[in-house]
Parts: sequence; C-alpha cells; structure tokens
Amino acid sequence: MRYESVPGLSAKQDGPQLRLTLSRADRRNAVNDEMLDAMIGHLALAGTDESVRVIRIDADGPDFCAGADLIANNARSERKPRVGSTQRRLPNKANRLIPLMLQTQVPIVTVVRGWAAGLGFHLALASDFCLAAEDARFWEPFMARGFSPDSGAAWLLPRLVGMVRTRQLLMLGQEISATTAAEWGIIHGVHAPDDLDAAADALISELGDAPTVALGLTKWLLHSGNGLDLDRHLQNEAMALELSSRSEDFREGLAAFKDKRDPRFSGR
Repeated sequence: MRYESVPGLSAKQDGPQLRLTLSRADRRNAVNDEMLDAMIGHLALAGTDESVRVIRIDADGPDFCAGADLIANNARSERKPRVGSTQRRLPNKANRLIPLMLQTQVPIVTVVRGWAAGLGFHLALASDFCLAAEDARFWEPFMARGFSPDSGAAWLLPRLVGMVRTRQLLMLGQEISATTAAEWGIIHGVHAPDDLDAAADALISELGDAPTVALGLTKWLLHSGNGLDLDRHLQNEAMALELSSRSEDFREGLAAFKDKRDPRFSGR
C-alpha cells in the first residue's frame, strides 16, 4: 500500500510507523482541503493495512497547526457559496477526520511544538497520545473570530476536562500552556524542546512493538464505552477478549510468560 504526499502534507511509512507531517510552515501549517482529504485517506487506509502498527502526526516549522485554513477553503470559487455550504462540506472534511482518528484501531501519537489552535488543538485531543514541547500553546480561537467551534471540540473537551474548563477554553478563548494541558489531562507528556523527538520516538517504538490486535481492541472499547450501559460494554469486552485471545501475539505473550522472557509481538 502506498501513502502519497501532497502539498502541505508529507506521508512516509518507516517499518510499522506511518508518519504524517504537516509541511506548510509558511502558513503555520494551517490545514486546507487537499491536506484534509489526504489525511482522511491515509488514516482510512492505515486502519486496514496490517503493516502499520502506529501513526505519528507532527509538523515542520516552529508551530504545529494554526487550525483550518479558512481563507483558502473559502476561496475555491469566485461566486458566493450556496446557503448551507458549510453544513454540506464539514461532514466530508474535518468532521470526518476527527471521528476517524477515534475509530481507527491503530494508536495515534501527536507531537506538538509551538501553537496548536482550532483543528490543530483537536488533532491533539483526538489522538491516543500527545507529547508537547514545554513552550507549546493550545488555543480555541473561535470566539475571537466570531463563530462557533467545529471538528468535535465541544464533544471532546468536556469528556477530558469537564464543563467548567471547557467553558474557559471555548467560550472565553483562554490560551493554555503545554504544562497546563498536561495537568488538565489534555495531553500525555511535556518535554524540553530538545528532548521531544527522543521521547516521541521511544513511545512510538513501544507502541509499534506492542500486541497490535489487543491494542486496537482496547482503543475501541475505550471510545465505544462512552455511550453504552455496563451490560452492553461487558458484551463488547467479551467479544474483544475472544478476538485478542485468538491472535498470534496472545500465544507469544503466554509463551514469553512461561519462558520468563520479554515477549516479541509481531502485531498479528
């Protein structure tokens, strides 16, 4: 399977890792429609590509992502768009990307430097792990621009930080540092800028060597359980256990335990 780069987004597979890099530093990596379409396609493909065991999302330049490029996305036509164009467009763009990140049974690691605003912030929220540099900043710019949040912000944030802090972020537009984001449970780790890549590489290596089937099913259980009662969730747990216990990695885990050695998982 091939992961093609497009202007503004570099895609490269290195062993079990698929690396997606926002590469539009002159626009602070603001995401346009072509980049969105490519990210959606790559994530959908990676979800069925057994050679991919972990996805890394990072960026070139001093900032991670300034959000969606509203100017570029609204300049596709000289004519004023029809009423309802935003409502028709979003389900196929950012509002498709965020659910896909949550549903894909491949762990996603986001690495943030500088600003993560709007959609950039939401990429961090929707990833399984986000590591950030000490000088990173997170911001929801919607009130400052006079419009309401998009790409799942008002769904993701309350589940992570509660309603009080969500109001601070979305309704008051409070900027927060990486340290505060970690204290609030929004991201998973803060590192000195010079140490960030090494920390990300270590985490990605750990995930790439993990039992991929069990990891993916655990991710599914965590997200699907939000809307279920306990009985239905326990049924899903039983099904996930049935599937994971039939994997080669399960057999390897048992053998390693018996032999008193570290397991060598193949991801199958």
